[in-house]
Amino acid sequence: MPPYLQGSLFDQTDDIRLGPLDGLRRTVLGDGAWIDLLPGWLSGADALFARLAEEVPWRAERRHMYDQVVAVPRLLAFYGAGDALPHPVLDEARAALSAHYAAELGEPFTTAGLCYYRDGRDSVAWHGDRLGRGAHQDTMVAILSVGAPRDLTLRPRGGGPAVRRPLGHGDLIVMGGSCQRTWEHAIPKSTRATGARISIQFRPHDVG
Repeated sequence: MPPYLQGSLFDQTDDIRLGPLDGLRRTVLGDGAWIDLLPGWLSGADALFARLAEEVPWRAERRHMYDQVVAVPRLLAFYGAGDALPHPVLDEARAALSAHYAAELGEPFTTAGLCYYRDGRDSVAWHGDRLGRGAHQDTMVAILSVGAPRDLTLRPRGGGPAVRRPLGHGDLIVMGGSCQRTWEHAIPKSTRATGARISIQFRPHDVG
């Protein structure tokens, strides 16, 4: 570790820093759900990927599924509300997002969950973040992606056309409104030659 990383021609810097959030663009999905997208919010994203891949205490998990225990197809790490995040720019990102969405969300982002997709075989199945208050309240989940792009796919829970956004190299997506209840999202497996990606998910208290 780290696995192979497909570097970006547009991110050849070790200066890890955030840009402004005024470039966010909202897409209304329907049923009260929306997503905000800001490509390249973080510069130096490949350098941050290398730091996180090397220094985060990643763990592999196994879960019960279909009457058997299977390996979770990605590595995981979690930082609670009082935990020090693994790089100062992540504290800055959480604070910037909390300030930007303060009026709309009404509370700060407090936790950070990290997922490490080592190659195209790693994935996450269709789901909504409906543990805790996300099951019955509108909320937000903000995801910062570093490393090689992978498609985040969203679809209505009752079926319908899917929305696909490739995320990597410092891209930011925020899923808001009823998105966790009325839509599902996934990182599908890929048969293409795919580099490694790390996502950092910022959530408010009791949303998971």
